[in-house]
Parts: sequence; C-alpha cells; structure tokens
Amino acid sequence: MTRREPQLFALAASRELGLAVARAAGLELLAPEERVFEDGEHKVRSLESVRGRDVYVLHSLNGERGASADEKLVRLLFFLGSLADAGAGRLTAVVPYLAYARKDQRSKARDPVATRYVASFFEAMGTQCVVTVDVHNLAAFENAYRCRTLNLEAADALVAQVARLVGDAPASVVSPDAGGIKRAERFRAKLAAALGRPVAAAFAEKHRSEGELRGEALVGEVRGTTAVIVDDLVSAGHTLDRAARGCLAHGAARVLAAATHGLFAGPANEVLARSPIERLVVADTVASAGLTDRALLARVDRVSIAPLIARTILHLHAPS
Repeated sequence: MTRREPQLFALAASRELGLAVARAAGLELLAPEERVFEDGEHKVRSLESVRGRDVYVLHSLNGERGASADEKLVRLLFFLGSLADAGAGRLTAVVPYLAYARKDQRSKARDPVATRYVASFFEAMGTQCVVTVDVHNLAAFENAYRCRTLNLEAADALVAQVARLVGDAPASVVSPDAGGIKRAERFRAKLAAALGRPVAAAFAEKHRSEGELRGEALVGEVRGTTAVIVDDLVSAGHTLDRAARGCLAHGAARVLAAATHGLFAGPANEVLARSPIERLVVADTVASAGLTDRALLARVDRVSIAPLIARTILHLHAPS
C-alpha cells in the first residue's frame, strides 16, 4: 500500500509562509474554513478528511494589528483539537514563532511560567509534536513539553546574507546581552566558516527592570570591524539600537544586525529608523505587516526559512 503524503494546513495569518513551504515540499497547501462571529468568537475547521493522516498545521503566534498573540494561539489550539477529534493519525503544530516563550521562569514572586502553560495547552489538544524556529530558551522549551519537540535554526539562511553584506571587511559578532552569548557564538562560527577567516566576538551589558533597559559596557573587541549584532527576535527595537550605539562608541566601523523573528512591535519603526544599524537581516517566520516606515523597509532584508521547514516536514513524515 502506497504511503499517503502528509497534509499541510496554514491558518490565514501565516498563509504566505505556508504557500512557500508547500512549494518547497511539493505539497498542496490546504486552507481551512475560518469564520469570525459578530461577538468576536471564531471557528476553524478542515474541509478535508484527516482520518488516519499525518497532519501539519503551520501558524506563527506573533501579535499584530487586528490579531493578538492570544487570539492566534486560541485559533490554533481549537483547530488542532478539532483535527484530533476528527481522527488525525498524527498531529504536528509547526509554530515558527512561538508566543510566550520568553516567560520561561519566575523572575518575581508569583510570576506566571507561561512557557509551561502553553505546552499544556498543546498537549491537551492532542498535539504529538511541536516544531518551532529559534525558540528563545531551548532548554526551557524542551523541558516544558511532554510531547515531542523540535527547534529549527535559521542561522544558515541568515549567515548567507550577512556574509554577502560583510564582504571583505573584518567582522565581529556581538550578542546584545549575556543571555544570548551561546546563540551569538554559534552564529559567529558559521559566519567565520562562510567568510573563510576569523571573526571576533563580543557581548553587550544589558539589564531590564520594569521595561527599562540599562547597561553601557561592551566586553570584547569590535574596533575597526563590521559589527554584526545577533538576537533571536526584534520587538520594539530598543535592545538592537542600544547595542548598535555601543558598538560604534567602541570603534566599530559599521553595524549590521541579524534576528530570526522580525516582530517590529510598538515603537519599532521609529526606534530602528533612527538607529545606526546599516542593514537588518530577518527570517520570514512572521509576516512583515509591522514594518511601515519606508526608509526602514529599504534597510531590512528578509530571508526564507520555507525550505528548512519543508525539509523538516518531509523528514518527520518519512517512515522510521
């Protein structure tokens, strides 16, 4: 008996990425019926039979105008639950940007540990595997889930573009805080391999309290280099902007930045439009609707992770 191909769904807010993944995987992208009722409640259902099938649902959980992270999460969860009820053989949530991954521990008394709560929601809906891209804290992500998890890295796609932008100039890779040093080090090693020469390393001091950033020190040598600031996401832009100004103050010749998730929330357009960052490279894990400043748009390069997700789906579907 011929093994049937996997079924791939994408909810409307992630349809652009879903289409790219489907093309790369050689699959048809299935569009569920999505309805919003007058009181704000919603319904999502498959128009195809999923009984006994290997089903993948792609949806990024970034908040954007007209759709909060909470709403997107509930839509995804309810759809996954309906597919489990309809007899899906195996159910995989492909969540390139996973909401609430930053709140993975208690920093103050009675803080919520949202990462663990979200994991429980997915498990309760019958999800057997959760795939994400460059989750904020990999150890916390893996420990929160009892079902299978898989974290993909966008570094190869980002590095390829950054290497083109760096060219022949001496380079350094900078983590904007101590917590991102391991991520930046992996990126530095890949960039050094792509450039065929050594790349320096540095990290910036950062303290956050009550939403305010502090810290001015920079550890490492960036003088005379093209400094590449590496982070997992860009939200309001303050962290990248602060690190960029610190690099220039310590003698960097120019500053680039690379981040997987370009959320561009709140004041990001204003903050980054006036930032000294020359080019910002992001992956297409989320739609770019948050980018509205034309001058900033011209400085942002988006690279595709669709081939990476497509290969992962085909690998997961392949018989063991």
